[in-house]
This record gives sequence, C-alpha cells and structure tokens, in this order.
Amino acid sequence: MRKRQLERVDLASDLRRADEYIAELELSRDLSQTVVHIDCDAFYAAVEELDRPELKHVPMAVGKGVLTTCNYHARKFGCRSGMAGFVAMKLCPNLICLPLNFEKYTAKAQEVREIIADYDPRFESASIDEAYLNITEYCEERHMDPEDVVTQLRDEVAEKTHITISAGIAANAKIAKIASNRNKPNGQFRVANDRATILAFMRDLPTRKVNGIGRVFERELDAIGVKTCGDIYSHRAYLSKLFGEKGFQFLMQCHLGLGRTKVQPAEEYERKSVGTESTFRDMSDKTELREKLRWIAEELEKDLARTHFKGRTLVLKAKLHTYEVLTRQTIPPKAVSTADDLYTYSLPMMAKLEKEIPCMTLRLMGLRCTHLVSTKRNGIDFFGLRHPTSTDEEKLSTSVNNDGEWEVWPEEEFEEAARQEREDEMDELERLSQEQPPSTNENPLDPLTQEQQLDEANRRHKHGREILPNPTPKKPISTARELGPSVCFQKPATGYVPLAKDVPKRQLWTCPICTRPQSASDKDFNDHIDFCLSKQTIREAVTDTEPESSSLLVEGVVKEKEKENENGYGIGNVRGRGDVAVVRGRGRPRGKRKGEAVGEEKSIKRLFFGVRDR
Repeated sequence: MRKRQLERVDLASDLRRADEYIAELELSRDLSQTVVHIDCDAFYAAVEELDRPELKHVPMAVGKGVLTTCNYHARKFGCRSGMAGFVAMKLCPNLICLPLNFEKYTAKAQEVREIIADYDPRFESASIDEAYLNITEYCEERHMDPEDVVTQLRDEVAEKTHITISAGIAANAKIAKIASNRNKPNGQFRVANDRATILAFMRDLPTRKVNGIGRVFERELDAIGVKTCGDIYSHRAYLSKLFGEKGFQFLMQCHLGLGRTKVQPAEEYERKSVGTESTFRDMSDKTELREKLRWIAEELEKDLARTHFKGRTLVLKAKLHTYEVLTRQTIPPKAVSTADDLYTYSLPMMAKLEKEIPCMTLRLMGLRCTHLVSTKRNGIDFFGLRHPTSTDEEKLSTSVNNDGEWEVWPEEEFEEAARQEREDEMDELERLSQEQPPSTNENPLDPLTQEQQLDEANRRHKHGREILPNPTPKKPISTARELGPSVCFQKPATGYVPLAKDVPKRQLWTCPICTRPQSASDKDFNDHIDFCLSKQTIREAVTDTEPESSSLLVEGVVKEKEKENENGYGIGNVRGRGDVAVVRGRGRPRGKRKGEAVGEEKSIKRLFFGVRDR
C-alpha cells in the first residue's frame, strides 16, 4: 500500500541520492583483508555425543522446553534449534532430549578457542560456538592460500577436540558468516576477494540469509517485491521512505556485499549495559517479590564487580503471567553498583508497578544498568590517575571523521534487532511448551516439571553473556596487528585503508585535573591545564557566594539537567568536565553533503555548569 502511494510521487531526488550513496560505498570497498567465520557443527549435540557415542546414530537434541540444537539425524525429521520440545516429539517420537550442561560446553569451547588463537590472537567470539578471524597476516607470513589455512585449522580442531567446524572465507565479516553455512557440516566455502564475484554471490541470495534480517523484516521486504539481495537495487528509490535512512543504508550495503573488516576481541567492544534476570513460577505475593528483587540486586552487584562497571541508569524489567513485558527506568543521584543501592532505587519502580497493576503476578524479573561508568584502573601515574590505554588512543585517532561526527555502520543495530527477535521467539516457545499437558511418552528424559522448565530457561538466558578474554596463543606470532587488521571503512574520498602497523602510535598525557588523555604537546597540555584550573577557580568562587545566588544557580543547573534528560542527551555530572556525547559506532562517514538525511545527531558539548553548546 505504502509503495503504491510512493509510485505516484516524483522520487527523482531520492533516486539520485541513492546512486550517490552507492558510488561512495564503492569507493570504501576494501578487498585487502581475509576474514573467516567459523561455526561449530551442532555444537551442543556434538559435545554430548563425545560422552555418549551411541547417540551419534540416533535422533537426539539438547534442551527440553525449547531445543537449543539437534544432531543431523534429528534434522531429517524436521527438528531444528529453536523448536518447541513438544513439537519436535510429534515430528520424531523417538527423539532423545538431553538437559543443558553449559559447564561442559564452555570447557569444550575453550579448547577450540585456544587453537583459534594460534591463527589470530585477536579473534572475535560471536557466541560460544562461533568466531571471526582475520587471517590476512597469517597467510602473508607463511605464504599460504586462505583456503589451505582454513583447511589446516579445521583439521587441527577435529584432531584435538574431536568436533567438526564449518567455515566461510571472504573479504568481510558479513559475507564470511553467510558463506560458513554453504557447506555444512564439516566444510568450507570461499567467496573470492573480487568485486564481480561478490556481487554475483549476493545477487541471488535470499534476504533472510543476511545476518540482521529477521522474519519480520523479511516479510516487509517481500511485500514490496524484494526477495533477494539483487532485488534491492531496483527498489533503491523507495527504501529510505519505507524503512528510514538507516534501513536504506543497511540494505544498500547488503546489495553491494559490504561489511566490516575489523575483527577484535569481544571484550574490547564498548559495553552498553550489564544486567541479570530470573524466571520463576507465577508470583504475586509482595513479600516474595521483594525478596526476589533483593536477590536479583545481589546477582547484578556480582556482575558489575566482575565487569568493573557502575550504572548511571537503572532499568527494571518485569514479565507478567500473561507474558507481557514491562520496563521502567530511573536515574539515581549517583552511579550505582552495590546491592543495597540497586535494591533501594529499584524498589520504588516495583511499588509503582504494583499500584498501576492491582494483583500483579510476575513470572520474570530483571535489573539492568545502562550509561555505564568504568571502575577499572588500567595504570596509575605520579598524579595517582589513570594512564590512557590503546583503546583511548584509537578512539581519539579513528572514531571521528573530518567533519567531527562519528562514523556509523547501521548493520550493528539491525543485527541486534534480529537477535532480540530470536529471543522473543524463544520466549513464545517457552510459553507454548509450558501450556502443553504432560507428555504420555514413557521416555524418562522427555517430560519436564515446571521447576525444571524454569531452571532451563534461566540458564539459557544467562549463558552466552559472559565475555571471556582470548587465550594466549601457543605458536609464535607477529605483533604487527596491535590494533586490528584494518581501521574499519575510511572516508570514501580515498579507497586506502591503512594497516594498524602503518599508523604511528600517538603519545598521550593525562590531565591531572580532569583525568582525560591529552595531546603530548607542552603548549597544548599547559593550555588545557590552565583551562581546567580556571574552571576549578570558578567552582570555588561559586561555593563562596551567597546562599541565594548558589540556590538560584543550582536550580538552573537542575532544570537544565532535567531538560537534557528529556531530550535524550544522557546523564552527565552537572558539575562536569566538558564531557562530549557522541553517537558511537563503526562505518560510513556521515558528512554534511548535499542531500544528506536531516535529523542526524550531532556531537553535544557539555560545558561548565552543565550548559550545552553545539
């Protein structure tokens, strides 16, 4: 309907802008890297079969309420991961379902990770059973073909861990992930680092095969006639009107087969939140709900201590017995991390929900901290302050483009949306499985009690959120790729993407007043210190002023802070240090060229007394 309306509108300007964007993307294409995506074949099932070899020849699955994986014998009957257990039993009455054992799977995954580290010490774990590697340097140093390297890697994993992996080899992570599914199980597929080959590969690829396009997005694309990535081009004039600017950018990148080439350890990505949640039997008693809230606060305190964060925003998640999910959030007066603070500031949100919903009955509760503040101490100088890390240097040198705005790839948001969609589907399957009557199958492994179902759901939700550091490689390796194989996609005006070894390491000095890394220049550093000291002098002068003036000033600052929170500028310290809030991400530069989409977020400087300056 919407497309038919647009067909009657003059879209010449949209078509011209789409063609300009395609030309810019082509200039940013990087074919110099070799990225590999590896995926363990039916991982949970394969690990269980190592302990019980007799299961290799019969249909079996792991998970009961919802299948997390199944072996290839079970797949012949139509069973698959993410399927409700009672549905799988109807398709395959002889299916053997085993309970989850995440400790066993994690131990086996670590064995695989230790092997991967020898090929790329900075590999990126995407989940417990999949990872991205950049083997460009490995191939160059050993004068090996990428396919031979991946074959060697797969053979080594099979020999040492007794499980098989499938791999995709391509110029970027997006195509590598798609390619890893081409020759499953125990196979590999390569898409050559050639523009014509990449375009031909993407032309007939169904949109659902792209990571980031879920069922809902697939149906929306199908409704306008886009069934494959090749169909995207002919609809390019409509895309921004139908799916927004980010949707347009993401789809054009899919059509061209573009994606990130940067691979780095998962722990180096900026974490946006830390949270924990618990599923339980239907609970309506206020005392029990508060005891559960206190327990969740204590669990979150442990997670925050382990990850070295505090949170400036606290979010309460509650799932009703009807499976409706509600969230509430609050901004504490300080960054919180202790169980006492987490409980104290979340209790009013719980009380408010109880007033809004009389006789409220919950089956899941969770707490999450966002707008995180790091508590990690990476090094101390003689001022007693933190040394800047390589991550600080990388942010200063590569995160902002020539126009002073962050470079953003929209694919990350679409991948996150697809993950959330899969989680919602799992929740719905859990609900369906728990509504089914007890099975009459005499297989003792089949029926699950309600407590067992809840325990399985909790372990599945919790698992996979741990970010483990990469193992130390055992083989001698080159240290040239200190910051990664490439610094993402650069400004389209130049097609050159420098290797990290070509980028000179920038020296930084830490300001003793605001603790922020500064340029290692005597003049610039002294000017900055003078600026910070002048702010301190002003602050002390304000403290000595009359109470009336102070109260008026504080009132004005509070109002300004409330206005900023309403506008979504985040939560800074109103007595701040000149914080700069920017949109973080990777990818295409968002310059101010003619025809650029309006409404883009710009950097917002927070000056002394919380006054905003654009």
